[in-house]
Amino acid sequence: MKKTFFITGTDTDVGKTVATYALGLLLQNKGVDVGVFKPVQCSGNDAEFLKQSLGIPDPIKEINPYFAKEPLSPNVAFYRQKMRIDKQKIQRTYETLKARHEVLLVEGAGGLMVPIARDYCILDLARDLDPDLAMIIVSRLGLGTINHSLLTVKQARYNGLDVAGILFSDASLKKKGVSERTNPGIVKQFAGVPVLGTIPYLKSFEPRQVLRSCAETVNIRSLLKTRPSQRERLAATDKENIWHPFTQMQDWVNQEPVIIDRAKGCYLYDVDGRRYIDGISSLWVNLHGHAQKAIDESILCQVRKLAHSTLLGLSNTPAIELARQLVDITPKGLDKVFYSDSGSTSVEIAIKIAYQYWQNSGKTRKTRLVHLANSYHGDTLGSVSIGGIDLFHQAYKDLVFETIKLDFCDGYRAPAGKKYPEYAFECLDRFEALLKKEHGTIAAFIVEPLVQGAAGMLMWPKGVLKRMAELCKQYDIVFIVDEVATGFGRTGKMFAVEHEHVRPDIMCLAKGITAGYLPLAATMVSRKIYDAFLADYKEQKTFFHGHTYTGNPICCAAALANLEVFRKEKTLERLQPKIKYLARELKRFNAIGNVGDIRQKGMMVGIELVKDRDTKEPYPWEERIGVKVCAKAREKGLILRPLGTVIVIMPPLAITAKLLKELVDITYWALTEVLREA
Repeated sequence: MKKTFFITGTDTDVGKTVATYALGLLLQNKGVDVGVFKPVQCSGNDAEFLKQSLGIPDPIKEINPYFAKEPLSPNVAFYRQKMRIDKQKIQRTYETLKARHEVLLVEGAGGLMVPIARDYCILDLARDLDPDLAMIIVSRLGLGTINHSLLTVKQARYNGLDVAGILFSDASLKKKGVSERTNPGIVKQFAGVPVLGTIPYLKSFEPRQVLRSCAETVNIRSLLKTRPSQRERLAATDKENIWHPFTQMQDWVNQEPVIIDRAKGCYLYDVDGRRYIDGISSLWVNLHGHAQKAIDESILCQVRKLAHSTLLGLSNTPAIELARQLVDITPKGLDKVFYSDSGSTSVEIAIKIAYQYWQNSGKTRKTRLVHLANSYHGDTLGSVSIGGIDLFHQAYKDLVFETIKLDFCDGYRAPAGKKYPEYAFECLDRFEALLKKEHGTIAAFIVEPLVQGAAGMLMWPKGVLKRMAELCKQYDIVFIVDEVATGFGRTGKMFAVEHEHVRPDIMCLAKGITAGYLPLAATMVSRKIYDAFLADYKEQKTFFHGHTYTGNPICCAAALANLEVFRKEKTLERLQPKIKYLARELKRFNAIGNVGDIRQKGMMVGIELVKDRDTKEPYPWEERIGVKVCAKAREKGLILRPLGTVIVIMPPLAITAKLLKELVDITYWALTEVLREA
């Protein structure tokens, strides 16, 4: 049995140390090896009292690594003592003590919201220590306890903490009135957590007397119950009921799944408490790290006001405010926002708008769509139709509509006799020839600007995107840019089109729009296109398209908070040194013989593996070389996901240089280990 209980109180001097002592004695009386940990203490001798009274052999500097002399809030006390609290040191000490004892009782300071340092309170400490710890809330019996107890339980639950129960503390000999007799039952009813009992007023702390006094009033048995293995239960249910996207399920059911339970910053934690660097931003969406306080609070605030109201015939405050801000940050001319819920739907909307625009404008022959032969724009049938990756879309060839595929080189494998980047512009010359001949029937041209993600992080030379935009303008073609993956800082600028000062007619946004919190997408449209849908009702030029959760207020609130974090934390400015640092670190991969190409744009990286560097011969698909590298990286605590034989690195923008180096080091190690055996 390995358990941790975090002892907190509804307020100061409620009796946490006495409760910790009593629980320790009761557990020891059941034959349990108990340890105690008081990470921070301001004045008094609580930690020494627990050590001596419970007979715990651990050194006092481990039991209480941080002590301040003055009886003040920890953030003030340690500041005045010119002492900086090292969270990593607390974590290491905790792990040592937890490994040493069957049950570890961790006592906090004051209540959950007591600050330890700037933007870091007791609640944060509890949450960071261990995902499996259970919280015991010590509360007084008298007036005020109902409010304080319920608020503490609520705060703990809002922050993902498990509350094992409430323990009342009788700190006086005062005669008990109605409130003292009824409060525990009321708290139990409204809090929805167990009441573990009451520690009576203790005249003496002599162990035998404490045991006699508490044996009948404190339910220690509930704390000793062995909880079922969360991992085994969840893994079995997953394999029984979930169909995972882009996953060969025959392989999945034969593997031990990584089940993510919580996240903090740039780390993911599984149900066993193991920590992983989120090397792909949870599929390219997370920007500012997980559990970003400003976004958390914005979502919670919005939930209490309005969860959802349709945008069909109504509007809502966050959707309006977000639309204004999106118009402000996207290229000039994109004045209208059409909301949906994913990258695929944002593209679906874009191509339907482009098609209907020409129908509404009277140019009914302009119906065809042009896209790149190696493009990817999503998985709805419309977006599949303009996709060019057969591996993903071949199965649906009889369901999709006909399009025009424009051959475009990937920069690494130009045809024999061709050179890159010159060949990219040759492809555009062919595009221009097509437009000269067919522009009267072509409605739109859609691209992923600068970086083609799903195709293997293919990146374009300077000038290609601008030339595409110029050709579309010259031949009156709607130019659509799919910024689902590249938007919101991924390339080093807010949007990829900014690198070449391109103003598209339609822009598709998703993924990073809510910083990885909630599903939301936006299709940005120029006023010229929008105006073609304005007509008398009888003309039926309305855009007949919509989603139930279009403009969902909670999603829009998250997106607004995301943009506020960009502004306050100067995310883009602080990103530039990290982009340069990453570029330097990636150079060492050239020393690995089976690394064919290293591609980087901002914080988007693709490392292509080849069987033969000279011939660029790829590894056979069935060898699953990319999958093996990513599996190996997990052994060292890094989550990656391949695109075939391309290893993708796309961490949160908030990642530190130190953690970025660790990410690169693990990737390098995983590559060398797997390629050595290949």
